[in-house]
Amino acid sequence: MDMSRKPRQIAPDSPTHTITRRAAVKGLAAATGAALIGANAAGMASAQSSAGTPALKQAPEGTITIWDRAGDLFQVFDATIPAFNKKYPKITVKHVSVDVDAKLPTTLTTGVDVPDGSFYEDVNIPIQAAHLHDLTEWIQPYVKDIVPFKLHVASQNNRVIAIPWDLDPGLLYYRDDVLKEAGVDPASITTYDKLIDAAKTVKSKVKSATGPIHIEQDPGLTVLQGEMYANQQGTSLINGKGELQLNTKPYTTYVTWLKDVMDQGLGTHTVYAGTGDIVALDKGSEVFVPWAIWFDYVPQFQLKKTKGKWRAMALPAWTEGGARGAVMGGSSFIIPQKAKNPYLAWLWYEHLVFSPDGFSAVYGPNKLYPGGLNTSLPSYKPALQKQLFKNVDALGGQNLWEVATATVPDISSNYFYPTWYNQATPFYGGNIQNVLAGKMSVADALAQGANSIQTKLINRA
Repeated sequence: MDMSRKPRQIAPDSPTHTITRRAAVKGLAAATGAALIGANAAGMASAQSSAGTPALKQAPEGTITIWDRAGDLFQVFDATIPAFNKKYPKITVKHVSVDVDAKLPTTLTTGVDVPDGSFYEDVNIPIQAAHLHDLTEWIQPYVKDIVPFKLHVASQNNRVIAIPWDLDPGLLYYRDDVLKEAGVDPASITTYDKLIDAAKTVKSKVKSATGPIHIEQDPGLTVLQGEMYANQQGTSLINGKGELQLNTKPYTTYVTWLKDVMDQGLGTHTVYAGTGDIVALDKGSEVFVPWAIWFDYVPQFQLKKTKGKWRAMALPAWTEGGARGAVMGGSSFIIPQKAKNPYLAWLWYEHLVFSPDGFSAVYGPNKLYPGGLNTSLPSYKPALQKQLFKNVDALGGQNLWEVATATVPDISSNYFYPTWYNQATPFYGGNIQNVLAGKMSVADALAQGANSIQTKLINRA
């Protein structure tokens, strides 16, 4: 079920992290354990090493079936197979293009024709926990070097059940030329209140800037962006005990801010990358976009008049001196319990995510993307130490890598995906849209939304 909002040209896969493209949500049972290595995984002894990796008597050998979504990212992953086969010449990678969101849940449930590994959105991982291989022992050598947020959302009950892949930090994109015309220094926008002040100045001095700040209109994307704002404040829809957090101060803070933007006539209320949004961005009425790193897809592939005029910076903080890092979306790789060759699949993902030749091939310059894949970051900290993709021409040659990686230390790991995440859209994103339309107060929207989620989703689960 790919309901991605992004166009399908040579669209980078990272910008597909919209809540509407996700299937059902999580169950909290952990996978059974790394000792259950598939019987057909050739070339390994029954003994385990201290790191949990099977002691190999000979070069690993066999065939693995790997699922990935169709599109450019499939091609990027596919191009890394030759490098993998230099390490493991006896492992054949059968790389298959699949509508993962539509096919994987049923496949895992039935246990029929299960792949050895698959790409999967982070939000969908917990519901499949009971069907996923426990990777805790295999991944142990890398745990200390994984960005904590990603390790957290890839784990259930203190067991790692997914291999963290991309990191999607939130950034504030802005029109550099418009800010210069208005005399606004981007460095002065250190808080969301100061972003409102900057928007007022821009609107008063630049005729085209009629609604400087992007305010999301799609309810699903409202949730996705809203969880970025929540993560920035160190919280999420539920806490570690599974208790609902929607009707709490962090949510009140950001929804009130959204309402203030609209009430003061400073917002362009539109759907991300929709026709109206593209027009507003290109004509200069929309000047500021707080969004995930993958917004850079828009100036690269959709904008015509303003390509090269956009820049990125860290998100403003909610309070002066507060956190300026957050995550908006993300994906990982999973290995099913019923995979025929789970350890061989682990070797594939180990190459792709944790080895320099693997992550460099994915994010660095390649045939498909001469400048590299720049719509996300690796979640493996050693991969963040050296710039992998080139400066972005559509951002005026800005070093987006430097800007985005600088926010990573500020990203809170205190984040939990609830089992009912996608089902909450009408009560969460829908209610926020009612606030923006003047149909509900902030207090009523959050209180009623929390009550609906509690009674209709949590209590019935």
